[in-house]
Amino acid sequence: MAACAVALLSFFIVTPASANSLVNTSPVSGSTLSAPPSAVTITTQVALMDIGNSVTVTDPKGARVDDGALTVDGVNVIIGLKPLTLSGDYTVTYVLLADNDVPLEGSYTFSFSAPSVISSPTATSTTATPPTASSSSTTSVFVIGLLFVAFVILVLLSLYARKIFKER
Repeated sequence: MAACAVALLSFFIVTPASANSLVNTSPVSGSTLSAPPSAVTITTQVALMDIGNSVTVTDPKGARVDDGALTVDGVNVIIGLKPLTLSGDYTVTYVLLADNDVPLEGSYTFSFSAPSVISSPTATSTTATPPTASSSSTTSVFVIGLLFVAFVILVLLSLYARKIFKER
């Protein structure tokens, strides 16, 4: 009888569902970027397994632009990107696995507006001016003068110390 009561009671007790879901994405879903991101980051509610996860990023033509290096760090998944050159919508498709949970599958898009002209930095030559001889010789004379004054003070202190010890 007690076993039936426990079974009946456990049937009516409601336990919260622990389904995994997205908390944050970077780049943000639906955003438009003017600077290309170097990686895509997806953050979930539940810690992810180290193996079995997959994230792909495709450009407007459908070609993969992720570098394939997927890193899982607790609730964060990070995948690096190749340099983005095409303007348009990029699609992030993911399948993320957590212990004792159904796979979290989905996709989202972000837009990238490539600059019209990609310029590479130009090298500029700079010529360093050598130090002038006058500043070097002035410094040398100053240092030699300080050494001479220090030597004179050392001699005077030695004579004073000798006089004090003779009087004792």
